[in-house]
Amino acid sequence: MIKHIVMWKLREFAEGKEKQENAKIIKTGLENLQDKINELKFIEVGINVNSSSQAYDVVLYSQFENMEDLDIYQNHPEHIKVAEFVKKVVNERVVVDYEV
Repeated sequence: MIKHIVMWKLREFAEGKEKQENAKIIKTGLENLQDKINELKFIEVGINVNSSSQAYDVVLYSQFENMEDLDIYQNHPEHIKVAEFVKKVVNERVVVDYEV
């Protein structure tokens, strides 16, 4: 099994919206992928409540059977749509993929 974790720091204002509104759009967009991409076994998206400057604003935790399924997910047209929005509102991104 592959676990895929991504965290983003969002811009304070982007695409005509405040950071919190964009965080909710990202959360909804990513969670909706569960019903659209069969290879996506589990997804959870959290919006940060920690006020530390070191904290990231949004985190994605997802699971896949293998790296091939993760690749299918990342290149799926529905995922690409969400990713295009995310790129417009993000300042920083970190990612880790690991096998269990």
